[in-house]
Amino acid sequence: MLHIYYGDMTDERYISVPDIYFNNTYEDSWITDELTSEMIKDVDKSDVIGANLIDSPFLGPIPPERLSGGVKTLILINNDPNHIFNASACGDNCAKWILEIAKTKDITIRLGYLMDFGDEPFEVKIANTNDIAHNLAELNEKVLINHLL
Repeated sequence: MLHIYYGDMTDERYISVPDIYFNNTYEDSWITDELTSEMIKDVDKSDVIGANLIDSPFLGPIPPERLSGGVKTLILINNDPNHIFNASACGDNCAKWILEIAKTKDITIRLGYLMDFGDEPFEVKIANTNDIAHNLAELNEKVLINHLL
C-alpha cells in the first residue's frame, strides 16, 4: 500500500534530496532490474544497455547518475525500504509507477504538492491523518480539508 506524508517531514529516515542520495548508494542490480528498465524507458525515454550505461535520445550514452531525478527517486522507492523519499522530485509522469510499486510492497513517500495519480481507482493512506483515499478527487479533498499543504 502507498502511504503519503504531505508537507514538511522530520523523520530520521527521510531523504529530502533523492538525486544525490541515489548517486552515492545505488547498486548495479537496481539498474538492470526489469521494472527499472521499464520506468527509465517510460519516464526518461531511454534504454538500459547495462548496469553502467543508459542510451538517452537527448544526452547520448550516460551513466545512471545522469538519469532524471524522478527516475532516480522511483528506483530508490522500489529498492530501499528503509528510507522515506521526497517524491516531490517526481513529476506526474512518475505517479503511475509509484502506484505500481505500491501494489507489491508497502511504501511511504513524502509529497509537497498534489500529484496527479490519474482517473483509475487506487488505495492510498495519508500518513499525516491515517485517512484512506480511493481515487484522486477523494485524496485531494482530504489533503486540502486537513490543510496538509
